[in-house]
Amino acid sequence: MFYKVKAKDFIRVPPSMFDLSRKEAVLANVKATYENFISKELGFVINVIDVGDVKEGVIVPGDGAAYYDTDFELLTFKPELNELVFAKVRDITDFGAFMDLGGVEGMVHISQSMDDFVSFSKDKVLQGKKTGQSLKVNDNCKARIIAVSYKDMNNPKIGLSMRQEGLGKIEWLNQQDETNKGAEE
Repeated sequence: MFYKVKAKDFIRVPPSMFDLSRKEAVLANVKATYENFISKELGFVINVIDVGDVKEGVIVPGDGAAYYDTDFELLTFKPELNELVFAKVRDITDFGAFMDLGGVEGMVHISQSMDDFVSFSKDKVLQGKKTGQSLKVNDNCKARIIAVSYKDMNNPKIGLSMRQEGLGKIEWLNQQDETNKGAEE
């Protein structure tokens, strides 16, 4: 889920940035510190939205930099178990598909890609044996988050599934809707 988070921190502004306005210098350093930051509490920081109140700075002897008590807003993505997400297939390997969730990457294991026996071809395609459905790079999909691990903070893992009803490649879902409408009529 995407969140707009209000945060507060002491932001270090080095002397080389003293020629900028206080807000510009603080914003540049907040961006440098927090963009692409990952934590279990915040999730994935996608962007710094704005810097709010910047209080008077304090210069620490021996450092020379100014430290400003600052309020700012962040756009974050914190994946939650069972959350439905829209994703685009970024890459396919023999063990599954890597999905772009909008700045964050998740993975669908081959066994979770569809409710069918799935094979991998050298053309980077996952193919269902009974249904004939295929999953390729750049396909848009709907998936469910089934696992989130922050064990390695530099490379957190998000596990996805597309086996449940109403999940999968968008084309499959549209075909399913058309088939269901035809059956009702």
